[in-house]
Amino acid sequence: MITLAEGLRLPTNGLDYTILALYFIVVLGIGFAAKRSVRTSLDFFLSGRSLPAWVTGLAFVAANLGATEILGMAANGAQYGAYTVHWYWIGAIPAMVFLGLVMMPFYYGSKVRSVPEFLLHRFGPSSHLLSSIIFAVSSVLIAGVNLYAMAIVLQALLGWPQWVAIVVAGFFVLAYITIGGLTSAIYNEVLQFFVILAALIPLTVVGLKRVGGWDGLTHSLNSSHGDAFLTAWKGTGIGEGNPLGANWLTIVLGLGFVMSFGYWTTNFAEVQRALSAKNLSAAKRTPLIAAFPKIFIPMVVVVPGLIALVMEPTLGKSTDGLQYNDAIPVLMRDLLPNGVLGIAVTGLLAAFMAGMAANVSSFNTVFTNDIWAAYLKKGREDAYYLRTGRVVTAVGVLIGMGTAFIASSFSNIMNYLQTLFSFFNVPLFVVFIIGMFWKRTSAAAGFWGLLSGTAAAMVNYFWFYKQGIIAIPSDQGANFVSSIVAFVVGALVMVVVTLVTKPRPAESLAGLVYGTRSPGMEELPAEGDDAWYRKPALLGWGAVVLAAVCYIPFSF
Repeated sequence: MITLAEGLRLPTNGLDYTILALYFIVVLGIGFAAKRSVRTSLDFFLSGRSLPAWVTGLAFVAANLGATEILGMAANGAQYGAYTVHWYWIGAIPAMVFLGLVMMPFYYGSKVRSVPEFLLHRFGPSSHLLSSIIFAVSSVLIAGVNLYAMAIVLQALLGWPQWVAIVVAGFFVLAYITIGGLTSAIYNEVLQFFVILAALIPLTVVGLKRVGGWDGLTHSLNSSHGDAFLTAWKGTGIGEGNPLGANWLTIVLGLGFVMSFGYWTTNFAEVQRALSAKNLSAAKRTPLIAAFPKIFIPMVVVVPGLIALVMEPTLGKSTDGLQYNDAIPVLMRDLLPNGVLGIAVTGLLAAFMAGMAANVSSFNTVFTNDIWAAYLKKGREDAYYLRTGRVVTAVGVLIGMGTAFIASSFSNIMNYLQTLFSFFNVPLFVVFIIGMFWKRTSAAAGFWGLLSGTAAAMVNYFWFYKQGIIAIPSDQGANFVSSIVAFVVGALVMVVVTLVTKPRPAESLAGLVYGTRSPGMEELPAEGDDAWYRKPALLGWGAVVLAAVCYIPFSF
């Protein structure tokens, strides 16, 4: 899944380890401080729906900014060049804005505790149970990726045995989530966001200086990789070749629409942060606030991948040498002095823990509320489900320690994660988007659309792509195609099944279908929420325009 080359050991000293120890102390301190606010299961799973928008917004982006994102997108930058910005400006921002402006009123207004619970209200128990199982499985898979990848990185950089790294990081994530619930996870994610930036910004600045600034970087890469390597769209015509192995159609439809909207609008690890907001206005603004730092993340993630490619031209050239996943560790080894090196290691560890914690906290919510309480142990007192949530957190961490070995065949960790998203998130998005905008959609259509979309993505990837029946140049290109296949098959099945089955009564769809409202949607803005700079429409369209402007330097 992620292999780091020999010779990446960092020259850490006592100062670096002191910084790391202080970080762990602060993490546990936040967990104990949050414990005082955990009295009910709602407090544990959704922070009592009490957090301000700026906190949930930073937690929203930090939950996505795990170390798999940092290492993986830097690897993508080194492997695919400027094409990697598509994952941000077309593959994230529009979907985040859609979530805030269109979908959060339905999620928050219906007072659901999870994304699968929304499907229970819209489609019934069959779709609810299937989506809960799918999400629980995908959560521990992704949590395991973060934990195992971190162990490999710390072994290479610090010399820690893998089992030590797994136990140490797993213990701290388990401790602060079990003690303080989602509140602890969210406030730690806010801290981790700033720690991650404190690690990446010096790495980028010093790296650019080492390669002669932006002009030196572009000159070197244009000479070695051609002038298309630093453009986002050149070579993406249908039938043309490029490092990404995708054309403009699969980028726009596969990544920009299907995969992006599938991930950002249905992934409960993200949506959970918005559901913990103190009111509907704050919930809507959560992904919109997160969109602005997300726009600029390529500057400190993708650019270091490009810098590493100039500093280490052999990156990814041989199986026994430096791999694309080595991009960030190479820069840390070659550029940072002690002290700053300790901050960088702490930032990388914080990123792993943020990604893992986001998935573990969403796993315990879905398993406890949507599987255990809904189908196995109904009608117990609230304290019982609070205890269950804490136990399930421990179980999720333990399962996560073993799941990432499934990904050992992937040399680029983002390829693996994008494969999971095409399997699990895209079919969910199909069901959501059709059920939300077409009242006629039946309960049976939701179940069969979800099942058929998931199966179609897997068949396309494991049979058509892996068996060479269809020639697709790269894993990422295959993921884009799998996403389109999942969306089309799921949508067609939903339409056909809807037309031959009985729809739900219209009166039962209030607040669940576009054009209807539930009492929760009538909530008035809190004091100050109606200020012009807090208006969701302004924030959302401002983010979309800014993302489009960012494309200009990479389009010619």
